[in-house]
Amino acid sequence: MIAAGSTIGIIGGGQLGRMLAMAAARLGYRTVILEPQADCPAAQVANEQIVAAYDDPDALERLAELSDVITYEFENVPVDAAETLNESTPVFPPPEALKVSQDRVTEKRFLNKAGIPTAQWRIVENEGDLEAALLAFEGKGILKTRRFGYDGKGQVKFSGAKGEDAKAGFAAIGSVPAILEGLVDFTREISVIAARDEAGNIRIYDIAENVHRDGILATSTVPVSVSSTIAGLAADSARKLLEALNYVGVLGMEFFVLANGTLLANEFAPRVHNSGHWTEAACAVSQFEQHIRAVAGLPLGDTRRHSDCVMENLIGDDVAKLPAILAESGAVVHLYGKADARPGRKMGHVTRITKRL
Repeated sequence: MIAAGSTIGIIGGGQLGRMLAMAAARLGYRTVILEPQADCPAAQVANEQIVAAYDDPDALERLAELSDVITYEFENVPVDAAETLNESTPVFPPPEALKVSQDRVTEKRFLNKAGIPTAQWRIVENEGDLEAALLAFEGKGILKTRRFGYDGKGQVKFSGAKGEDAKAGFAAIGSVPAILEGLVDFTREISVIAARDEAGNIRIYDIAENVHRDGILATSTVPVSVSSTIAGLAADSARKLLEALNYVGVLGMEFFVLANGTLLANEFAPRVHNSGHWTEAACAVSQFEQHIRAVAGLPLGDTRRHSDCVMENLIGDDVAKLPAILAESGAVVHLYGKADARPGRKMGHVTRITKRL
């Protein structure tokens, strides 16, 4: 356990880093942010910022010197940088989790090896691979870059309609190494937020139902109407993944619920997750505090919620609705300190308490 007054290093200066820094401050910790953008959202609430690239050797050395433990807020942190830091200062979640999550093929293999089912998938290195994969999947699937895609970017959907062209689809993602995932006829998308500490203790939050628009999460609703069997399968999958990775910290795991009652994992993120923002307003211990507890070696907190709720992302010009939202009863607002409201940019979120338990 690191004592109050110690420093937690956070790689990445976006809204997740911001909320982690705020949670750390509540527990008596200092934070230092490594982020190339000056005055980033996280730096606005942290004790210090190192303005440098994530793989800058001098910056990494400085971060290690200042920090008692280091974590990160996004999954595209350079693995080499995390491994270098881990040689002198503990890095949680472990760098192996980054390595697995950064490549969709590696991720799918890892999930399947851990006994967690996913949609069918095929490796795509070239147009020929894509044509063969589409043939195997009856012309239907989602082509995704193996690395770096998020919020619907780096993806092309094939619906099996006449005229869809493999060559054009492969070119649309930049002709880079990719994966074709079979289309899934799902009834709803759900996610689970789970945490594990160094001793192997695990805590799991209630499942949320997610709605995406244009590839970006729009809302997360809790509770969700799924059977106890489905809820149990989601929790079991999260446990399997946490244990297989020897994980420390919070992760988010997304699933498809099929009409026949089966559950398929979509992907996981080795960090606090957008679909867990509701915990900030509806639980005594949010996912952000839980993550800080885990990486700092503190006891994990209670994951029970005290309210039903709906979390809505404020995207782009949605932030202009702020005066009306603030007038609502039961609305808990969190803005991210971003100056420019651009299309598709997450500016904040609001969690509406719909019922107190």
